[in-house]
Amino acid sequence: MKHFYLLVALLAFIGCRSTSAPPIASSTPSADQPLLVAVGDSLTEGLGVDPESAYPAQLESRLREAGLNWKVINSGVSGETSSGALSRLEWILKLEPDAVLLVTGANDGLRGLDPDLTRQNLDTLVARLREQKIKVMLGGMKAPPNLGADYTEKFESVYPAVAEKHQVPLIPFFLEGVARVPELNNEDGKHPNSEGYAVIVESILDPVKSWLSQ
Repeated sequence: MKHFYLLVALLAFIGCRSTSAPPIASSTPSADQPLLVAVGDSLTEGLGVDPESAYPAQLESRLREAGLNWKVINSGVSGETSSGALSRLEWILKLEPDAVLLVTGANDGLRGLDPDLTRQNLDTLVARLREQKIKVMLGGMKAPPNLGADYTEKFESVYPAVAEKHQVPLIPFFLEGVARVPELNNEDGKHPNSEGYAVIVESILDPVKSWLSQ
């Protein structure tokens, strides 16, 4: 049944791409292969790089090298906020994932949205996923410093608070070692290039392996 829903979602995506349906990979997992869905915005989708260079594809390759036979689906939508991720939760659930790596909220911070809204959205997302017995790992984000110390402190506190509440593992800052490093980002200075994604995957690989092996 999982493979049926994955095929349906793929056909819907090919027919009409929109933020109501998550982008997914072109292949389906084998019968004995667990499914990890990477949910997020352009940082997950891989804006400016080939699909095989975005972090979900690189992560799947590194997991396979480590002997973990997980299929990683890229469900990133450029420009999406945490509210957008919540609005397409039903699509994500139809994929019947075994695990979700949730990295959303960067656009909330860029737009100066109320951190309480981000917290509420993340709380609902994680709670709904956990209700379905789906493993969840949360990727933390930081707000631009130009929004002021009070805002950035409140925004950045959202991720550890949600992770602690639901007892899910947290990547403190998903772009650690890559943010503001020119040679690891595209010309816009905001989105990792292929080398930047390789650094991200190297940084998160051990925590992800431990999480998926539990």
